[in-house]
Amino acid sequence: MSLIKTKDGKSYLFPFILITSLFFLWGFAHSILDVLNKHFQDSLSISKTGSALIQAVVYGGYFLMAIPAGKIISRYGYKAGVITGLLLYAIGALLFIPGAHILTFEFFLLCLFIIGCGLTCLETAANPYVTVLGDPQSAEQRINLSQSLNGLGWIVGPLVGGMLLFDDSDSSASSSSALSIPYAIIGILVLIIAFIFSRMHLPEIADAPADTSGAIVEKKSLWQHKHFVFGLISLFLYVAAQTGLNSFFINYAVDNAGITSSTAALLLGFVCMGLFMLGRMGGSWVMSKMRPQLLLGLCGIGATLSMVLLLFSSGKVGLSALFICYFCESIMFPTIFALAIRGVGKFTKQASSYLIMSIVGGAVAPVLMGYIADTTGNMQPAFIVPLFCYIVIAVFAFTYHSNSQRA
Repeated sequence: MSLIKTKDGKSYLFPFILITSLFFLWGFAHSILDVLNKHFQDSLSISKTGSALIQAVVYGGYFLMAIPAGKIISRYGYKAGVITGLLLYAIGALLFIPGAHILTFEFFLLCLFIIGCGLTCLETAANPYVTVLGDPQSAEQRINLSQSLNGLGWIVGPLVGGMLLFDDSDSSASSSSALSIPYAIIGILVLIIAFIFSRMHLPEIADAPADTSGAIVEKKSLWQHKHFVFGLISLFLYVAAQTGLNSFFINYAVDNAGITSSTAALLLGFVCMGLFMLGRMGGSWVMSKMRPQLLLGLCGIGATLSMVLLLFSSGKVGLSALFICYFCESIMFPTIFALAIRGVGKFTKQASSYLIMSIVGGAVAPVLMGYIADTTGNMQPAFIVPLFCYIVIAVFAFTYHSNSQRA
């Protein structure tokens, strides 16, 4: 498979498969949050703004843990970063077992914060590792392919959460077993995977060198790479937009489209995340025919137009606009990440830490969108937040070539 071979013919198929398996885990962890968001609104009688703290603590973990995770990887290697992340993930998940009996929102937030710290280590290690497992010119294709399995996790999370936490009458299933079962299972599974990784040999790969074609010239400081700085901002805004959509999809579907929470969870899992996964798989193939930044720009325009349609329509039309947006945003995270990190050479691990830190954008948008919805009494106006984010991402994509050449 040429995608995971270097120019001298060396294959990295096994480590590619091993690392790609991790992408499912954080996809599941993130997507089940979107069901918890609505569940806690119902079971603990908190506002939309309050429930947004679920995303805030997880993504806040990214902000606080990204630099330590980068230092762990720089000193001890990618494997150490992966195992640290898996152990923190498992601890946070298993703490949901006593948490389901304590049933306080604050304790759940602590559990989710620990999970967020674990996910930070996983992503800080896995994302850049995938980009260097082969020819640098195919980095965007490789990370989009790996992120396709992440899309599968995004499908499974809402389905599992919806079945366990919502019943057919749309009332909250608030028993301790309903809340602890998915996290107990995933916690045990993650511990098993951590043990497997501890026994496996994961080769350390040197950071990708600066682009020898001259398109991107390595600088003395990471911050002199203008394409990285703009990419950092764009990734912050992308995660903000994605998290905002995910957090309040069920609210929008219930309040503006008139469907039940359980049906909305199924739509989020099957339709939204199904389109998201298909987009990533298709995007990896399209990038073999089209420049990644051009595809990113076109998707940015598509997502922008879908948000405009949602803001000026209602009901099922607005819901359809959300479906379109999920498809358009599918390739954004891995493509922005790969474009931002391309050609930074010896700064690759440092750049990865900052890019993962930018995922804290997911802590900002849900709170802002929840506040707008609570203030206006309508979920619809809150989607002006992701609209702004997609506009900036489109600008990043269409100006990428010029920014990558500027000092």
